Amino acid sequence: MTTITISATQVKELREVTGAGIMDCREALQTTGGDLQKAMDWLRQKGMARAEKKASRATSEGRVGSYIHGAGRLGVLVELNCETDFVAKNEAFQKLLTELCMQVAAMAPKYISKDEVPADFIEKEKAGYRQAAIEDGKPEQMADRIASGKVDKYIDSICLLEQAYIRDASMKVQDLIKQTISVVGENIQVKRFARFALGE
Repeated sequence: MTTITISATQVKELREVTGAGIMDCREALQTTGGDLQKAMDWLRQKGMARAEKKASRATSEGRVGSYIHGAGRLGVLVELNCETDFVAKNEAFQKLLTELCMQVAAMAPKYISKDEVPADFIEKEKAGYRQAAIEDGKPEQMADRIASGKVDKYIDSICLLEQAYIRDASMKVQDLIKQTISVVGENIQVKRFARFALGE
């Protein structure tokens, strides 16, 4: 394999964009022939794989973040956990916590993940969508498929981890968390959140 000379400037540029380590950035640029965009994609995929491996590790440290909007008319609290207090103080972790607070404020999720959604709630929603499809004249089998699709979409919209990230709709919130895991090298979990809107 031909070795490509990668400059310190290229490594620095990639590092500033991704927050990845120097050696990882150099390897990414080497692997992708010095193409910055491809190197970013390579690092993202590698980071996601690392994040999956860390997902089972215990998270007993972390921070509670807050966000107040509209002169005190809306407030959010989010508890974000990690493995060590060292990472809890990390800039990337703190930034993620802030982004999650703003996500909850803007998108008003009801649950953290799909696992938390009660089965009877899902069945009730599905029955409603199915009935509506049948009333629209759809055959029963098609009504079932339509109902399942609509329920899945609705569940995604009310679960924080499944929501589209407010700053980049091409990624989900769980992808944003995985990106930060790949930067800090520890498992990160959203423990709980609360959203308070005046008058609700």
